[in-house]
Amino acid sequence: MATPLPTEIKLHQKSRVLEIAFDDGARFELPCEYLRVYSPSAEVRGHGPGQETLQVGKEDVTITAIRPVGHYAIAPSFSDGHDSGIYTWELLYNLGQRQAELWNEYLKKLEREGYQRGAETSPDR
Repeated sequence: MATPLPTEIKLHQKSRVLEIAFDDGARFELPCEYLRVYSPSAEVRGHGPGQETLQVGKEDVTITAIRPVGHYAIAPSFSDGHDSGIYTWELLYNLGQRQAELWNEYLKKLEREGYQRGAETSPDR
């Protein structure tokens, strides 16, 4: 089955959410923090299993710009200077479908490391 294609992408600066709708009817609201901590970049994921770097202190991060990458992805620039992640349609769809699961995994990793989130809001939608 082919990956659904986006029909609409909206950045909501005030709420720090990227809203993306796909041609199969799915619609996701992906918080900037969530997208930042799950960046597909080597800086975050490393170059192989076990090389991931836990991202902390990203509660207030925003997306400052979004650059299209061909017809298959976007490359957001984040307010903390991170801009090397290329988010394919497949990745964005997967992040949307698995948002609650992945966010809970992230919170558990933070807890294990003893990090306390400082933001009042949570990207768990």
